[in-house]
Parts: sequence; structure tokens; C-alpha cells
Amino acid sequence: MFKYEEIEHLYALGIIPILIGVFFWMWNARKRALEEFADASLYQQLMPQMSPYKHQIKFTLLMLGLSALIIGWANPQWGAKREKVKRKSVDVFIALDISESMLATDISPNRLERAKRFAQQLVEKLKGDRIGTIIFAGNAYLQMPLTTDYAAAKLFLKTANTRMAPTQGTAISEAIDLAEKSFEQNNKQHKAMVIISDGENHDEEALARAKEARENGMLIFTVGVGTPQGSLIPMEVNGFRDYKKDKNGQAVKTTINEQMLADLAAAGSGTYFNISDGEKIITALQERISKIEKQEFETRSFTEYESYFQWFIA
Repeated sequence: MFKYEEIEHLYALGIIPILIGVFFWMWNARKRALEEFADASLYQQLMPQMSPYKHQIKFTLLMLGLSALIIGWANPQWGAKREKVKRKSVDVFIALDISESMLATDISPNRLERAKRFAQQLVEKLKGDRIGTIIFAGNAYLQMPLTTDYAAAKLFLKTANTRMAPTQGTAISEAIDLAEKSFEQNNKQHKAMVIISDGENHDEEALARAKEARENGMLIFTVGVGTPQGSLIPMEVNGFRDYKKDKNGQAVKTTINEQMLADLAAAGSGTYFNISDGEKIITALQERISKIEKQEFETRSFTEYESYFQWFIA
């Protein structure tokens, strides 16, 4: 397995395109200055040995050398020894509502962006447990199965958007069904689900499915996104900003359905939280989930890595 020991150092590569831009700006400025001073053919007569590509070649080699130094600074590594490792964890699915009502701006910057940030922070706090992600609107979709690849989980959550759902709605019952099917069949009491939603336009089966899921050993927590005052739903129509309208042409106002989300959490023996409580929710969720009995599972992990930074700085 390949990895960088200090992957954040790769951000320094961002200076390369800036330096390239500066070089070409200075090159063009120099060229214009020389053209104003004398004709190009005269320079060739006066300095016949001068290479027209000398500066470009030197700059290219400099940029390649700088890129290699930055990569070496990040210390690329390759897994040299892989062993079976036994771990104990709880299996947790994070279900994110991506319906259009989540674009409402009653919380900043909008419900969906706030929910995505919260979900990524939750993944960070739940390191050590296996995490999967589900997105839902009119239907539910398995975005990522249970894994300990937390970087991938955060990336999937970060890139979630309303365009991923071809049909609108809030299919919470389908999301619960999908989570249950995605847990290992022999896992009867080491699992939990965190549903992040505004609770609007939910299906009527959600509460019944939450009770059934609890009987099968799954705890359900809900995190409400939005305010009782609500707001309109901004949309882009033909390249112009507008608001979602109903069949009568009236702008649609969306509000959070906290009662439904609270009932859903109660049916799943979990707890309802409002996202406005911020860090306190993540801490409370971590504490509740940590109390669930953990199951043992086996995974193959690299325990030793060889560094190859010297290849890039030699």
C-alpha cells in the first residue's frame, strides 16, 4: 500500500503553477523590451551562440527539482509488511439527506453544506469504528459500505449534492432498510445509524421501520438541520437564481420537522439533536455510540512501511 507520511506537505506543490505564471509573465516582458531595443535578427548576428530555449530549459529543470523536493518532503512510503489485525468496533451508518429542501439557507451557508461539515466532523470523532455512508432523497443509495477508510468516508460526504438524487422526497424508511441490509447478517447488537435531515416530506413508514430496526439491534440517532422559521429554497433556472415553486407558481417555504425526527429517534431508542448545538452533538453521539457493545473483526493492515524520500532529494 502506498501512502505519504506527511501528505499535507504536498499542498506546497500549489506554488509551482504560480511560479510558472510569473516566469512566463517575466519572459514576455523581457521579450517585449528586447524587441523595442533592436530587431531579433540583429541579436542573432551579435550572439549566434545564444540558445533561444536556454531559459525555458533551465526553468523547467528548476521546477522539476522543486517538485521532487516537495514530494520527498512529504515522504512517500510503501507498505513492506502486512499482517492480520483484530479490532473491536461498532458499525455506524451515516445517512445524509440530499433532497432539494436541504438547499434552504435558514442556517448558514445552507442546510446541506452545514450537514456535510457536521458529518465529516463526526467521522473524525468515530475513528476506530467502522463507518458507512448513505445518501437519500426520493430513494436511498449506498454511497460507501462499512470501512475504516475514514479519508474516503469524508471525501464521499464532502462531494454529496442534490444532483445525485433523480427523484425528490425524504425516503427515510428506505435509508433504514438499506442500512439494515448493509450490516453483516450476524451483527445483532453492535450497530447504529445517524440520520441527518430536515425531516420534511418524509414517508409515513419511517417510524414503523425505525421500531423494527431497533428490534433487530440497531440504534437510531437523528440530527435535525434547519429552523422552525424556515426559508425559501434557492434554485438555478436557465442560469439565473430563482426559488423552487409549487404547481401554482408559488415559492415553496421549507421548515424543519423536529417532531418527526424526535419521534424517529425515540422509536430507534436513540436521541434527537439539532445541528445548531454544534460540537456538543458530536461529543454526545460519540459517548452514546461508545457505550454500544463492540464486536471483534479481523482486518489486514500494513504494519511496516519503507520510506522513499531519498529518491526525490538525491
